[in-house]
Amino acid sequence: MAKKKGFTSAGAARRRQRKQQASIETRQKKEFSYRGKSLEELQALSLDEILPLLPSKVRRSYVRGVTAPEKKFLEKVEKAEPGSAVRTHYRHLAVLPRFVGKTVSVYDGKEFQDVVVMPEMIGHRLGEFASSTKYCAHSGVGVGATRGSKHVPLK
Repeated sequence: MAKKKGFTSAGAARRRQRKQQASIETRQKKEFSYRGKSLEELQALSLDEILPLLPSKVRRSYVRGVTAPEKKFLEKVEKAEPGSAVRTHYRHLAVLPRFVGKTVSVYDGKEFQDVVVMPEMIGHRLGEFASSTKYCAHSGVGVGATRGSKHVPLK
């Protein structure tokens, strides 16, 4: 017996409906946490209390000390309003919880790229979010690229 085109059984329809309801229930937004702490808890901590939570390379760079211009930049970011951008050349500085929600314009070597800091960026460096190189896609082989392509027929 041949099935008609577009015909589905009642069981298949119920399975499809259950699957759709399950996917809707699991799509709830997960609460952000970094190393077991919520964003509000992280923002309440001082720099000394945040350092043990950060990755080792970032932690070491902050333990060594922040220069005066870098400290001035950190204060600027704290005071900045969420809509305004703070310009910087410091691509090596790590994102701290106090940066979240702010816009930082990071210099990529040619121009400033606006980076809106999200909670997932904590512990990463500012330069990771402003690429300093462009994608380079080469075309196919041209005349003179290989020895075989040097011969050009007369006709």
